[in-house]
Amino acid sequence: MRPSEDRRGPRGTQVRINEQIRARIVLVIDSDGTALGQMSITDALKAARDRSLDLVEVSPLAQPPVCRILDYGRQQYEQSRREREARKNQKVITLKQVRLRPKTDPHDLETKQRSIIKWLQDGDHVQLILRMRGREQAHPDWGRKVLLEMASKVGDVARVERDVISEGRQMTLVLAPSSAPPPKKPVRPAAPVAEKPGVLDEAAPVASGETPPV
Repeated sequence: MRPSEDRRGPRGTQVRINEQIRARIVLVIDSDGTALGQMSITDALKAARDRSLDLVEVSPLAQPPVCRILDYGRQQYEQSRREREARKNQKVITLKQVRLRPKTDPHDLETKQRSIIKWLQDGDHVQLILRMRGREQAHPDWGRKVLLEMASKVGDVARVERDVISEGRQMTLVLAPSSAPPPKKPVRPAAPVAEKPGVLDEAAPVASGETPPV
C-alpha cells in the first residue's frame, strides 16, 4: 500500500484515500461489503493496512463520512478498462451532406439518391441542403417540395429525423436510418410449362388395336 500517493478519481475528481482523509470519525465498510461500524480514522487506517488495502472515502458528505476498504489501484484499472470497452463499442455517427437545387438535373438527382441510400444503409445520417437564389427565395414551397420528394424516394431506408427548416437562403432536412428493414420485393411464381400438343405420355399404355394420336 502507498498511503502518500495523490490519486484522482475518474474525470479529474479528487478522491481522498488513506492519510488524505480529513475526518476524525468515519463509517467503515469492509472489502466484502460488511459494515465495520464507526471508528476513528486511526483505527480505520490500521484495518486497511492489516488487509494490505486502501481506505477510500466514498461518501464525504455523509455524517460521518463513509469509507470503504478496497484495492484502489485495481478499482481504477477495472473502471478504466470498462470505459475503454464502452468507447470501443460505440458507433460513431457521421453526418453526410447533400446539396440540392430547386431545378437539379434528374440524372444528378438519381446519383445523389444512390449515395444517400448507401450512407443510410451504412448507419450514417444525411443532411439535405437546398440553397435558393434570386427569385427562388420568393417560393420557399418549391424548396420544401424538393426536399420532401427526395426524403420520400429514400423512405424505404430512412426516416425524417428533423423536418424542413429555413436557415437564411437555404433549407435543410435531416434523414436518419430507418429502424425497420426495407420491404422485400415480392417473388413472382414461375409460370407453368405448357404441354405440347400431340406428344404421347410414354408411361401411358396403348391398348392393342388402337391407333395412337398423332
